Amino acid sequence: MSFSSRLRTLIGEESISGFARRVEISEALLRKYLKGSEPSLAKANQIAMRANCSLEWLATGCGYLYRQAEVVDKPALNAAFEHVNGKKISNTEADKLLKIVTGYQYLRTHKKSDGYLDISGMATFLNVAKQKKPE
Repeated sequence: MSFSSRLRTLIGEESISGFARRVEISEALLRKYLKGSEPSLAKANQIAMRANCSLEWLATGCGYLYRQAEVVDKPALNAAFEHVNGKKISNTEADKLLKIVTGYQYLRTHKKSDGYLDISGMATFLNVAKQKKPE
């Protein structure tokens, strides 16, 4: 799989212009990469960091597509919930709360200076994380 193919995978359903804004490169440069040009390491890293993508995967196709989210200390989260609510948390509530915190962490780390929140990126990230979850 080529860099341009991996980049297309990363863009997914998002518009090219929207993705270019999100990763803070020009749309013309993004289209150049999609046509087969290879970016510098600095540009590839910029794309990877702003798209929450593994640089290794973007550059080589090896490894994981998405970087791992911050680890959430589930026992600490459950204890905080129980303290605030005065009751033990159910497994269903714990799973929902963990998903909320993970989504929040994604949005917080991908927030742009103009306040733009990448809701579609968060949804993709949560779906990928859900698929990786051991059963």
